[in-house]
Amino acid sequence: MLSAQEAPVRGVDVSTVVLIAFDPWLLGGLSVALGAAVGAFVYTRFTRTTLSSARREAGQLLATARAEGEAASKRIELEAEKKAGERRILLDKEVAEALSEMKKEQARLAKREETLDRKLDSLSERERNLDRRDTTLKRLETDVETAQQEIEQSRDDIRARLQQMSGLSPEQAREQYMAEIREQSQHDAAVLTQQIMEDAETNARARSREITLQAIQRFAAEHVADSTVRAVKIPSEDMKGRIIGREGRNIRALEKATGVDILVDDTPGVIAVSCFDPIRRAIASEALQKLVADGRVHPSRVEELVEATRKDMTERIAKHGQEAVVEANIRGLHPKIVEAMGKLYFRTSYGQNVLRHSIEVAYLSQIIADQLGFDGALARRCGFLHDIGKAMDHEMEGGHPAIGMEFVRKYGEKKSEVLNAIAGHHGDVDATSAYTPIVMAADAISGARPGARRESMEMYIKRLEQLETIAKEQPNVTEAHAIQAGREVRVIVDAKKATDADAFLIAQNIAQKVEAEMTFPGEIKVTVLREVRAEATAR
Repeated sequence: MLSAQEAPVRGVDVSTVVLIAFDPWLLGGLSVALGAAVGAFVYTRFTRTTLSSARREAGQLLATARAEGEAASKRIELEAEKKAGERRILLDKEVAEALSEMKKEQARLAKREETLDRKLDSLSERERNLDRRDTTLKRLETDVETAQQEIEQSRDDIRARLQQMSGLSPEQAREQYMAEIREQSQHDAAVLTQQIMEDAETNARARSREITLQAIQRFAAEHVADSTVRAVKIPSEDMKGRIIGREGRNIRALEKATGVDILVDDTPGVIAVSCFDPIRRAIASEALQKLVADGRVHPSRVEELVEATRKDMTERIAKHGQEAVVEANIRGLHPKIVEAMGKLYFRTSYGQNVLRHSIEVAYLSQIIADQLGFDGALARRCGFLHDIGKAMDHEMEGGHPAIGMEFVRKYGEKKSEVLNAIAGHHGDVDATSAYTPIVMAADAISGARPGARRESMEMYIKRLEQLETIAKEQPNVTEAHAIQAGREVRVIVDAKKATDADAFLIAQNIAQKVEAEMTFPGEIKVTVLREVRAEATAR
């Protein structure tokens, strides 16, 4: 509250102030009015100051914008002038290049036009030459026609004169001439036919020999096939007694379980197994070997080992058959046929394993067929299956070709070439296709090649003696020796009686006589030696 002494004296009454001081409503209204007046005053002063400052800043911004606009305009103008200059230079360069290319094109056109003019002149000259040739040819044709007419006239005159001299009509003369030509032609044809047949026979013999040799050389097989030996070694004589058993019960159990004959003789360390069936013989031999290794020999153990061996043998047969089919690359065979081929692993023929022989014949047949232009795959199939009847010929009546043919036919083989090759590879039936003689040739090659089959000692010695005898029959031969198992014979001649030329002649004569008189696998080399030995003794 203001005192009377502190109240302003300018234009304000003390009573009024006192009244205001003591009237709260009046004091509030006065405060509001005073606040409004002060606010209006402050707003007016602030607005004026702000507007003035804004005008100054606007003027500065406008001036700055105008300066920057003028600078940007000048810069744009300079860049535009620079780009226009660069564009003008580029256009001038392109125009210059276009003018240069145009000049070059004009030069090429001028040169081409000149060339065309020269060609046109050449064609015109050639056309004139052709016209001259046509004129000459027409004149020559006229001369030829005139000459032909003269020749025809002369021929008619000669024909009439000959007819008058011979007294024969043209038909009679022609018939007589044709008869002479026919007779001469028949004679020439007979001579030519004989010559062709002789050449064909010679060429066929040489070609067949070449194909056979190529087939043997290209098929690289082992020279000695594995043979199946069915003799069981016994470590001691005591084991023989255990194998026989009390009153022979063990050996009887083994024979009953396997269907073979067990031969126990005085041969030390060996028990032989005998049976016509190679599979049963193999089962018995392996079961006997297991018994010997195990040492426990009694009937129940025998039956147990035989059954286990039989199961193992079935698996091995299937494995051998499948391996052979894969090796020979044969497709589409029935499992029974594959099993039968596996059985051939345990079959031998003259010491040669029949399964290896079948694979060998398959590839030899393919090689021969390829050389002759036939289907090599079909020939390989025929050769592979040709001896399949040997897997069951001990169980059926008849030869293995007929048995094998019926067997493969039963299990789905439809190719007539294969059936005929199986049935006829030994000549039992007539060959109805070219593959049958091919298989016959391959079968003979496989069986007759050196080392393929065992030869008896007696036949072997006889062949060597015959070879030496043929060599010693030649004149001037002093010694003859068969070496390398009969694949070579070395002949020694008397150097005083035979010359070098005689030695070559003796070698040829021996080779020819061996070919004519002996049967042998492979080939035999003849070596004739002629040497002079000079001896002296120093004392």
